[in-house]
Amino acid sequence: MSYLFGGVRQLGYVVSDIEKAMTHWTEKLGVGPWFYKEDVGTTEYRYYGKPATPPKLSIALANSGDLQIELIQQRDDAPSLYLDSLKRSGEGAQHIAYWTEDRFDEIVAHLLEAGYVEGHGGRMGPRGRFAYFVHPELPSGMFEISELTGGKGEYFAEVRRAGLAWDGKGQAIHQIDAPR
Repeated sequence: MSYLFGGVRQLGYVVSDIEKAMTHWTEKLGVGPWFYKEDVGTTEYRYYGKPATPPKLSIALANSGDLQIELIQQRDDAPSLYLDSLKRSGEGAQHIAYWTEDRFDEIVAHLLEAGYVEGHGGRMGPRGRFAYFVHPELPSGMFEISELTGGKGEYFAEVRRAGLAWDGKGQAIHQIDAPR
């Protein structure tokens, strides 16, 4: 646990086939159910501090206990840390995430003062902001700060409750089509 940010709440993986990854996590690792959105609809986006075209992303979320697992598939060539990670090291764990309800600006200011750089950030629909940070002295230590406003906190709580109640039976993948 970080005395600055709290506990790690999410582990994010970049994948090239999100459907295959969800099936693997469900059948081989017993994690589910998944809440899957084929197009998350990023509405604000920056890449290394400059406004950029948002990448087209598919995201799936499930919980393993209190830890949320996020699978991310980028479906275009827009600049992003997801694509950078895939090109550099292939599929795999890409970031850990800390969540905040009311300290986003304070945490971002602390990170920037400590020499971190926002690799990319923005907002998906009406939900709270997100930002991914990297440090030149620790390039493998990428992490995300996610603001739990705009319904995001309630949605993450729903994913957690479903994971805690899931016994491997029933629907393993819930397609989310409309913006939440």
